[in-house]
Formats: sequence, structure tokens, C-alpha cells
Amino acid sequence: MCGIVGYTGHREAFPVIVKGLKRLEYRGYDSSGVALLNNGQLNVYKKKGKVSEMEESVIGKDLHSHIGIGHTRWATHGEPSDRNAHPHQSQSGELAMIHNGIIENYAQIKQELLAKGYTFKSDTDTEVLLNFIEDIKKNNNCGLEEALRIALKRIVGAYCILLISPEDPETIIAARKGSPLVIGIGKGEHFLASDASPIIEYTKEVVYVNDYEIAIIRPDELILKNLGNEKQTPFIQKLDMELAAIEKGGYEHFMLKEIHEQPDTIFDCLRGRLLVQTGQIMMGGIENNLDAFIHAQRIIIVACGTSWHAGLIAEYLIEELCRIPVEVEYASEFRYRNPVINKGDVIIAISQSGETADTLVALESAKEKGAFIFGVVNAVGSSIARLSHGGAYTHSGPEIGVASTKAFTGQLAVLSMMALKIGRAKGTLDEKRYLQLMQDLETIPEKVKEILNDTSNIERIAEKYKDASDFLFLGRGYNFPVALEGALKLKEISYIHAEGYPAAEMKHGPIALVDEKLPVVFVATKDSYYEKIVSNVQEIKARKGKVIAVATTGDEIIPGMADDVMFVPDADETIAPLLSVVPLQLLSYFVGKAKGFDVDKPRNLAKSVTVE
Repeated sequence: MCGIVGYTGHREAFPVIVKGLKRLEYRGYDSSGVALLNNGQLNVYKKKGKVSEMEESVIGKDLHSHIGIGHTRWATHGEPSDRNAHPHQSQSGELAMIHNGIIENYAQIKQELLAKGYTFKSDTDTEVLLNFIEDIKKNNNCGLEEALRIALKRIVGAYCILLISPEDPETIIAARKGSPLVIGIGKGEHFLASDASPIIEYTKEVVYVNDYEIAIIRPDELILKNLGNEKQTPFIQKLDMELAAIEKGGYEHFMLKEIHEQPDTIFDCLRGRLLVQTGQIMMGGIENNLDAFIHAQRIIIVACGTSWHAGLIAEYLIEELCRIPVEVEYASEFRYRNPVINKGDVIIAISQSGETADTLVALESAKEKGAFIFGVVNAVGSSIARLSHGGAYTHSGPEIGVASTKAFTGQLAVLSMMALKIGRAKGTLDEKRYLQLMQDLETIPEKVKEILNDTSNIERIAEKYKDASDFLFLGRGYNFPVALEGALKLKEISYIHAEGYPAAEMKHGPIALVDEKLPVVFVATKDSYYEKIVSNVQEIKARKGKVIAVATTGDEIIPGMADDVMFVPDADETIAPLLSVVPLQLLSYFVGKAKGFDVDKPRNLAKSVTVE
């Protein structure tokens, strides 16, 4: 959720922190703020709204400092406001803290502090934790590091915390559990952030902090300890991210850029793995754990949001090509309903960020019960990647737009290769079909490029329907989850109410919504359900509904019935979702843009959901 940045070193801290916050604004943008230390003086500046509004509010203020922490907030406890913005100061004013996460037992701790005479300036759980740390420090006559360690043993919840104090004017103390933290290592300087995007400009050497670790960071020193005060050896990794990947590159919005990047990101996902000439799929995460998949009695896919839709498509793929029963679960439900998990079950976790809170907790529980955990994530070094027994990265690159686009198609590419490899190893997929599907999959990047060559028709359709109050998205088979994804994208970007349904279910209720004002989007590419979907289109037209169709190039029947058509190249139905979703992404983008909304930062949403 929230984005955090910290710096200690020889540079001016404020410009580094503000630039970093702008790169993390996709994580939260209700309010932002910074805390700076200079000559023993702790200065805190914060403001409701976007980072640029906070930046404008501090013009003329004393911003000179070589150490500071900054935060961009996605509200959990307390409405977006100046007083609820981070950083928070302790009651004495001697500590400043930023926090990503939720402290679940904050109310009990707050009552204890109120009884001791503490007062609170905000509605946040963060201020409660900060004063709790200060109270421990005062009553135990200990240093800040020890006070934090004691406090963390008491609190319940998720957190990434950064603390500074005039008592130690070159030091940032940090800790994490369930919320990401990466530390960049420079020459005589250190950078801290929720992800690598604020760091890549300055260094490519990073350390990913693990759960239950405390970091003590000075310009020339990084110390990691566990909650038992035992030193840990930092594992330094090299970033493969480039600065250009987190810039707009001439596009009006990150979302549009990321949609147009998909020919390259899908190619990068397939590259070195899909070896059509030799008929091989080289995926180390599968190869090293092939027995777990071949002998799996069932596979459970755990995900949230767009990743859940990718999981539904994977269910169709794996059951058809591998003949293994598959269940697809919302991580938020799976973690609480005491599911039956047996040793040898395979859990596939799908997450763009690799930090999704519900998915992480669900995996931890399943792992304890003996399940084999396989992660499909985009973010290298993320919590899910480290928790899993094996996995596969999607190699989609940084995704800044809050609504996921290229990460979704990257997930589908990985899941398609997995199903092909497992199916061939099990013998449930014959060689002829295996080789044909490999060849079809190899053509996907060029076919996506074909869709993106001219988007003017989709922009015209978006303008035509931008004032609709409701949309219905329908599909069958592999295209049913695509319909769900299309509806989700439209809701996220345009704030128009949209529902996705299996087209056959339309007659069991949703058809009551159909009138001359309702746009109905059919994902109607040529597949084994084609004749059925044609009948469904006729049923909508008979009730005067407006039909927008995603159809296969060269089709003459659907275009003759629909009011508007978005064409995609032909592809085998098992991999067609990689194509049919692209016009729906563009439709949502153009509708949101036509309505004048910030498509990169939809209201109330954050990119990485690291809290429940």
C-alpha cells in the first residue's frame, strides 16, 4: 500500500526523497510528507493530496538535511488529512516515524497509553505505535533500537517502519514484517524504499530486508539484526532494472505505455524458455520440481484481483492439458476458511508484486501443512518469491499504473508454458498438439503488436460509450475470465459499474438488465464455443442491447450482428486470452481518459495490497 523512502548520506536528502515518493505514488496518494534532521532539529512537513502538493507547500521552508524519511499514504486508519499524513512525531517530538501496514492491536495499546497521559494528534495506528516505542524507551532507559525491538514483540499486524531521532542524527532504524523494504547501497550513502524504483537512479546494489529483521542504517554502515538481537549477514543483490523502465517514455500515461510494452514483455517472458526449434520449454522452477507437479493430486491457485483472473485461465489450461484437478481461490477467503490441504498438494501463488498480504499469509499456512508452494511473480526478491519452494518470474518489468496490464499477460505467458511442460511430461498432451501450441505461443508478441498498431477504432468506441452507467461483459470458456478482467479494468479506470459473467449464465438473471442503454461486451473470438456465443449475441440484440464485440480478424458473422467490433488475430483458444484481453485494456484506458480521470492512479486504489 503506502510508499516509503529514506536517505542518509552526503546528498541533500529532500530532493532524493521527493523524487522517490513520486515514483512510489502509485502505492498511495491520499497524502504525503517528509521528516528531515538538521543540526539536531527535527522538521516534519506533510500535506493531504499528491506529492506535488506537499512539495509546493514547503517552498521557502528549511529543507537542508543529509538524512530524512518520506511517505506517501493510502489511508487505512483515519481519513486522508494533513493530521493523519505521515511522518508522525512522538509526543515529546524527539522521534519521527513512517509506517506501511496495519497494527491490529493498536486500540488496546492506545488505551494503555491514554491511561498514562499520552495524547494523540491523529487517528492513525502509526502514531500509537510510535508513542508506544517512545514509552518503552523512556521507561526502560534504553536506546531506540532496543525500544523498537521490545515494541515489535508486542504488536500484532504488518509493518514496514522507518524511524529517525536527533539523538542519533545520521541513523535510520527500520524494521519489516509483511510489508516490503529494500535498501540501496551507495558509496557513503544508503537509500531505503518500498521497492527498487526510487533507488535504481543511484545504485544497483540492494539488500531485501526479511520479515522480523531490524536494520540500522548510517551513511557508511548497514547492520541487520533479528528480533533476538542477533546480527544477520546482508545478502547483496544486483538490480536488473533500468531507469527508462520507470519513466513514461513519451506516453501520456504509464498505463498506455505498459499496454504498448506487452509485445516486448511477453517476448521477454518467453525468451530463453520457449525453444520451438528443439521442442523444449526450459523453466528451471518447473524442471527442478517436476515430480511435485506430475504426482500432484490437485493444484490450488491462490491469488487476488487481476491475478485471480489469470488463475482462472490457468485452471482451464492445466485441467485440459495436464488433467490435474485445479481449484482457484481468493487468497483473502482461503486464508480464513480452514481449507483442507494435504501433503503433496501444489499451491500456485500468483502475484504481480509478490507482496500481497492475503496471499502471503495463505501460503505460510499451506506451507506449514506440507503443501508444495510455487510462486508466479513479477518482482524479483519479493516475499512470495522467497517463501516459495520454486517459482517462475514473469519478467514484465516495473508496472507503475495501478491497474495491471502487462503483468497480467506476463502471468498468462508463464502459466501457458507451465501447462505445456507439465502436460508433455505427464503424457497427457501429445507431441503434435504440444509443438503446435508452442508455435502458436511464439507468435503472440507479434500478434499483440498487430492489435496495437492502430487503436483509433477502440478510442472511437470508448468515446461513444463513455457516458454509460453500466456495462455487461460476457464470455465463454477461456474467454470467460477475460470478460471478468475486462469488467474489472473498466471499474478500476472509469468508475463505471461493470459486471463480468459466463455468457451462458446471462439467461439466469443478468439479461434482466438489458435495454437499449446497456452496452454488452462479448469476448467472441472463434473457438469451440463460437456458435453458442453467436446465439447469446442474438439474444442481446433481440432485447435492443448495444453489442460491442471482440472478434477474430476475418470473422463476418459477429461483425454483422454487433454495433461495434474490436478485432484480434486468430489464435488457439488456449492462448487466445493473451490477445483478447488487449482491446479490453485499451477500451478501459480510453474510457477513463475520455472521462478526465487519472488512469494511472484510480481513486481509492493502491498498486500493492500489503494490508488486509
